[in-house]
Amino acid sequence: MASFACSFSGRRHFSRLSFLSLALIAAGLVAGCGKQPQAAQGPGGPGGAQMAMVSVQPVVAQQLVMEQSLVGRTAAHMVSEVRPQVGGIILKRLFTEGQSVKAGQVLYQIDPRTYEASLDSAKGQLAQAEAAVLAAKPKAERYQNLVKIDAISKQDGDDAIATLRQNEAVVVSVKAAVRAAQINLEFTKVTAPISGRIGTSTFTPGALVTANQTNALSTIQQLDPLYVDVTQTSAQLLALRKQIASGALKEVNGRVPVKIVLEDGSSYAHQGTLEFIGTSVDTGTGNVSLRAMVPNPEGLLLPGTYVKAVMPSAVNDRAILLAQSVVSRNTKGEPVVKLVGESGKVEERLIQTGDAINDQWVVTSGLKEGERVIVGGASTARAGQDAKVVEPAAAKASAAQAPASAASAASAR
Repeated sequence: MASFACSFSGRRHFSRLSFLSLALIAAGLVAGCGKQPQAAQGPGGPGGAQMAMVSVQPVVAQQLVMEQSLVGRTAAHMVSEVRPQVGGIILKRLFTEGQSVKAGQVLYQIDPRTYEASLDSAKGQLAQAEAAVLAAKPKAERYQNLVKIDAISKQDGDDAIATLRQNEAVVVSVKAAVRAAQINLEFTKVTAPISGRIGTSTFTPGALVTANQTNALSTIQQLDPLYVDVTQTSAQLLALRKQIASGALKEVNGRVPVKIVLEDGSSYAHQGTLEFIGTSVDTGTGNVSLRAMVPNPEGLLLPGTYVKAVMPSAVNDRAILLAQSVVSRNTKGEPVVKLVGESGKVEERLIQTGDAINDQWVVTSGLKEGERVIVGGASTARAGQDAKVVEPAAAKASAAQAPASAASAASAR
């Protein structure tokens, strides 16, 4: 019984020692895991905050010409439909479709024979009327002399004068008929009313045409210069006028230049000018019409071409521009930048941006001149962290080392 008690007591003592050893070993492991490699510690020692290495760019206000990019289409400067002014059979077509024609150039020849006959008939009637005048004039003169000596009655003298006047009136009327016949004969040669490029012919030789018919024979468009018709919303126009009225923008005086951007994104070689700004707002679309005139000597642009018209609208003397890569977005989608404040710490600030100029944002509010915006190392800088301003290359190297340090610390664990 005594030996059994001693045996039991020894086992209990061994168990207590084993538990104590295990506890000490576990405590040592925990203490070992809690130690960090020296490389992962900040410059301030264990637990110290690491200083952000950043490069900055001072905010500078500059003059900026505000431009508007408006979508529109080209339109011919002049358009004329070629129509016959007399009826008849087309004998010839005297132009090549799609080619340039000059004003007054003969395009079609209508059969002139009936009109030549009408002219000859009118000329014959004119000759008869003039002969009647030649016969009536001396008779009227003789009757006037006989009335003076009371050889004939005054009534006979007046009748002779009236006959002369009637014959003279017939001459005037027949001369007008001759002129009308000449005009109709000239109209058998259908000429170009304007200079420009002519389209396809809707009638061929042998076709019968009539005066004032509905269908045009062809259409001529003057393509140099061209109009560019664009629209601007009334809201944009109102906002621009408010900025000009407040003094934030200055209006551009004189003739407004217009740059044209083609469908493929390239710039058109010739610069145009703004010719017209609409005086009313379209009630259906809420837009205001604008019209520019653009030279087109090479004929590159055709009517109906989709283009963009870029034109200056006003001048901002105190514009602030920031590279788009510097501006980030918060969780709400608001534009944010990081700055180095007067205290030397990193600040995160909301800003308001306007138009995009190439790869830059126009900052409308949130920044003022002289402040230092972080342009390098912003990805590793945190708000409230001490910042050290370095050269851009050093800031990039510091930002690249930060992920490497984190990786080293992870592997040490």
